[in-house]
Amino acid sequence: MKPLHVLIVEDSASDAGLMVRHLEHAGYNVRSARVEDSESLLAALDQQPWDVILCDYSIPGFSGAEALRMVRDRSCPVPFIFVSGSMGEDVAVEAMRAGARDYVMKGNLKRLVPAIERELREALIRQQTHQTEDLLALRTSALEAAANAVAIVHRDGTIMWVNRAYTKLTGFKDNEVVGQNPRILKSGIQDSSFYKDLWDTVLAGKVWQGASINKRKDGTLYPEEQTITPVLDSNGEVTHFVDVKQDITERRQLEDQLRQVQKMEAIGQLAGGVAHDFNNLLSVMLMQTEMANLSADLPEDVRIRLQEIRSTVDIASNLTRQLLLFSRRQVMQPQDLDLNEVVTNLTKMLRRIIGEHVQLLLNLHPGQLITFADAGMLDQVLMNLTVNARDAMPQGGCIIIETTHRHVTEAEASLNPAATPGTYVCLVVTDTGTGIPPEILPRIFEPFFTTKPEGKGTGLGLATIFGVVKQHKGWVDVDSKVGDGTRFSIYLPASDGGVAFQAEPPKSNPRRGTETILLTEDEPGLRAVIRAFLEHNGYRVLEAVNGHEALQVWSEHRDQIALLLTDLMMPAGVSGQQLARRLRMDNPGLRAIFMSGYSPDMAGDELEFRPGENFLQKPFSQEELLETVRQCLDTHPAPPLPES
Repeated sequence: MKPLHVLIVEDSASDAGLMVRHLEHAGYNVRSARVEDSESLLAALDQQPWDVILCDYSIPGFSGAEALRMVRDRSCPVPFIFVSGSMGEDVAVEAMRAGARDYVMKGNLKRLVPAIERELREALIRQQTHQTEDLLALRTSALEAAANAVAIVHRDGTIMWVNRAYTKLTGFKDNEVVGQNPRILKSGIQDSSFYKDLWDTVLAGKVWQGASINKRKDGTLYPEEQTITPVLDSNGEVTHFVDVKQDITERRQLEDQLRQVQKMEAIGQLAGGVAHDFNNLLSVMLMQTEMANLSADLPEDVRIRLQEIRSTVDIASNLTRQLLLFSRRQVMQPQDLDLNEVVTNLTKMLRRIIGEHVQLLLNLHPGQLITFADAGMLDQVLMNLTVNARDAMPQGGCIIIETTHRHVTEAEASLNPAATPGTYVCLVVTDTGTGIPPEILPRIFEPFFTTKPEGKGTGLGLATIFGVVKQHKGWVDVDSKVGDGTRFSIYLPASDGGVAFQAEPPKSNPRRGTETILLTEDEPGLRAVIRAFLEHNGYRVLEAVNGHEALQVWSEHRDQIALLLTDLMMPAGVSGQQLARRLRMDNPGLRAIFMSGYSPDMAGDELEFRPGENFLQKPFSQEELLETVRQCLDTHPAPPLPES
């Protein structure tokens, strides 16, 4: 039996029972409630949802018209049917205008079931219509709010609708483009074959994707990426298109900057090489003129000519010095770096450069991967590899960037002439692109060699990678298969936290001392190298992992400790400032130097941090460390710390 919840507004229990029996005889499982006043009606409406309300028109002390008004005031969508024995036709018409769905005379209850069933069907249709309208409104609102420009275009090329992002991108108002053809954005840069391919594709029911230069209302040009999706009817015929546009001006600028960086790096390397070779020649000329000038019996006119040569050499030397200054932008400035940080810091820019059609995945080693390297050069290596991988996947694909730790054995190193045994950190970039043909693979690192179309590459990207990695005492492995992608593996020597080699020799001997220093640093590698260097320069070092351990060390050696060298941010709930404050309660004259990977302003404003006096910005050199320690011990009394 079909369930039916009926609310009956009726003062006669027998009349209500008669209605229920008619419905039960029609096959309904009726659950009903009878009310006969306003309070009971309101309570019943709150009690549960009803399928239909049957109401007598004439109720002592309470009218059917009042009941109808109360139901409509509640915005109740339930069908409302009058069932009356004394309702005239004029009254019935007025009731229908007021919101009643139908009326049935008590003397003709055979109409009751058909009337209810009709109203239930129509109520269902109304509900479905409302849901459809709500869904359409939601879809329209979503398209209107979309960040990308969206237009709906008829198959004849007439723009039917655009969203706010479209008007913002193009500069046209919606009433200026609706009814127009998309050619109003035409810049004239793309030729007719470009548009023929576009229309042939979408009219065939296929999705078209591409990039073009279009023109805004104000005449300015902008680059955009565009995806046009055909809309098909039930017969599979194209009726409309959904055109989604994205302004890629910023990405193009980043790409231009990247290409410029590549060119400048190559020019810098070339300039440095030329200056180096040319200076060798100038050195020979200079020494030869000086030797010739030593002859006592040299004629005066020859001596004058030698002096002119010497002056010319000086001028040429100044020119080469300028070239060296230019190329010095690429001179290595190495420091201990975490390879994982290099990758994560560059990830956001890489995602913007490669575009939405390429997926970028990271698979990073769970621990630190320390190498002694130039941060800018490693950024360049990673960008070059990623851009090359993107270019190898014109239809889209996936780039995977991995970092790992490798120990290369003698046997493994023997398989690669560029490899040497040892411990390395590895940067691996894999793509799902077209792959490199075996006949080309041996030449990929040659300068100016490229397989890209004219204007699409300089041929210096991989050459730059090769040079940078070699300069860092590493090597590159390449594994590629046509149609199955390419994998570049960069091997860089691992660092234990000490300096593997220096960009420049120290300018002066470190300043030594004999005082006792309490060193508090939770990073064991950094703590060990600081202690070793300070002890090498005459200091006595007592070390602690955190603030609590430092307090224990202080309790045993407080009369010997002259300086606290502490990290600002430490675990275990005691910061560097809190530690210094507690120690100065015992010794107000205790000096303190704070170290941090953050800048002083990020570390806090409770204390005045003075680089070179009481603050060391990580990473710092050994010379900076010694100079700051000596400076603090010799010239600066302990500054007061604020109360907590």
